[in-house]
Amino acid sequence: MRFTARSAAVRIGAGALALSLLAGGAVVAQAALTKVPSEVQAGDYKLDPAHGKITWSVDHLGFSTYTGQFVNVQAELKLDPANPSASSLTASIPLTEVASNSDGLNRHLQTADFFDTANHPVATFRSVHIMLDPAKPNEAMVHGELTLRGVTRPVTMEVEFNQAGQTRGGYKAGFDGEATIKRSEFGINFGLPALGDEVELHIEGEFVKQG
Repeated sequence: MRFTARSAAVRIGAGALALSLLAGGAVVAQAALTKVPSEVQAGDYKLDPAHGKITWSVDHLGFSTYTGQFVNVQAELKLDPANPSASSLTASIPLTEVASNSDGLNRHLQTADFFDTANHPVATFRSVHIMLDPAKPNEAMVHGELTLRGVTRPVTMEVEFNQAGQTRGGYKAGFDGEATIKRSEFGINFGLPALGDEVELHIEGEFVKQG
């Protein structure tokens, strides 16, 4: 087989063309994403459980801030970018799916000292009103009701829209959220006041459009 300058040039040209096409595809894929809330597709969405969780943190005896997570959260979002107040969010949090990095604490959290999962295995959230921040259109206040241990209290989440677009898993919209609750308001008084009463919640979610 003879290798000539011309054949090398052809191969290099073909490689450059392939790279150009791949780069073009990447540009097209990137262009399909949007960070503008009004450009997001309206419709019904479900949380991708592999990319959705709630991280909680609480003061531990003044020595540290202890963190853990709730996983396998289920949530549904009805999204109307043209009329955000018509959107809605519901979520179901399996309290038995808590991950604290301590098997002993995981078991203790199931008892009546904390979640009492024998009687209340799931916490739920439902939005009541969603309001955009006029100064920051990618941020919103989600006012809703959290039910934990059979007690329902108002909770407000500060939510930030990340981006939306087509992915291998379908059309997705991604959000981060923050909220703070007092566990004593839900009847969880164990360890107070040494253990913190305020619990900070960080919510991460990728929602997949249905249908």
